[in-house]
Amino acid sequence: MMNKQRAELTFKDNQGRARHGWVRLTPAYSVRLVETILDEHPDIRYILDPFSGTGTTALLAGQRGLRCDGYDINPFLVWLAEAKCANYSASERSAAQHAARSIVRQARLLSDSADLWLPPISNIERWWSASTLYSLSQIFHALNHQFPDACAEKNLLLVAFCRLVMQRSNAAFNHQSMSFKAESQQLRLFSDDDDISQRFQDNLDEIVAEAAIHIPGSVTFRLTDARQVEQSGHLPGYEAVITSPPYVNRMSYIRELRPYMYWLGYLRDGREAGELDWQAVGGTWGVATSKLNAWTGEAHPVSVAALPPILAAIARSSELLSRYVHKYFADMQAHFASLYAAVAPGGKLFYIVGNSKFYDTLVPAEALYASLMRQSGFEAIEIASLRKRNSKKELFEYLVTARKPSG
Repeated sequence: MMNKQRAELTFKDNQGRARHGWVRLTPAYSVRLVETILDEHPDIRYILDPFSGTGTTALLAGQRGLRCDGYDINPFLVWLAEAKCANYSASERSAAQHAARSIVRQARLLSDSADLWLPPISNIERWWSASTLYSLSQIFHALNHQFPDACAEKNLLLVAFCRLVMQRSNAAFNHQSMSFKAESQQLRLFSDDDDISQRFQDNLDEIVAEAAIHIPGSVTFRLTDARQVEQSGHLPGYEAVITSPPYVNRMSYIRELRPYMYWLGYLRDGREAGELDWQAVGGTWGVATSKLNAWTGEAHPVSVAALPPILAAIARSSELLSRYVHKYFADMQAHFASLYAAVAPGGKLFYIVGNSKFYDTLVPAEALYASLMRQSGFEAIEIASLRKRNSKKELFEYLVTARKPSG
């Protein structure tokens, strides 16, 4: 069993890899894992990532001249992945750079009495100080005034803005529950206005330079539920599925995506965030928890013999958490069942997944995935340990592989 944490196999490795590091998302997996898979399987030309997130798999596939479809249930992540994987002409890149300078100038001219919009994030003052919020709202107002409609240039500017939003936030991601730093902990070398303006321009310049590198492959994204792959109307026969679904650990993606999604208009209130999390596999945010209380496992049996004893053990401490684990694997069972028809005969599955622990009960997600793959018709299933995770000593990350029969 591997006992090293191996930071190079986490999102940290992506931050220094041009487009892969455009916007930070802690649960993102490392591009290095996808590189290794593709290096070891050079015959793969057409890939599906049914939990595409920030587009790690699809972007690398595109950079290698391959074809890849990405599915995700979150519209913001679909937009972000499309922006990361797009090709931008020289004129579009130049226009974005000129626009950034103009936006900064226009933002500074907005008076204190200007009707500036702020995202309706609950307890927004935890995320940003009042002065930072004002500077961000100035830039956002000027950006949308200059580009009221969607276009390539605006996408580059919005990516730079998203990076700025997190750079200047008080959020600390040193624990899965997330915390917020006090304003006094943040070092200020310049005034908010000057510092934020310069960071925005620097972000844009860096992004534009990276956007100049051509993506030779063919990459598309769809707003699709991974439990309903067969209903996407697009079943071409994928040669490989390379993905990393949300882990069964009650760590919501929504918590870290909230600032981006509120600023860009993908969320309008906390209930919408909870509803989206409820739709996602493993979601737990807000209303998703109350809906889980009403969810019954009897209507969603999971055909894996090892699961009921695990659920019973967790239920002795928390019926809600037992129900959460049950629903997670019911969702993944639906995913694998719907996936089978989309994979070409002989097609390979590569799933990066972490196990979890609730109270004293270990949930071996890797073994349960293997069972779900087998019952859906896949074969040649193998489990490889990748790394030790930064939490309880029993928690690891695995690569679960399988193949669809050739006959």
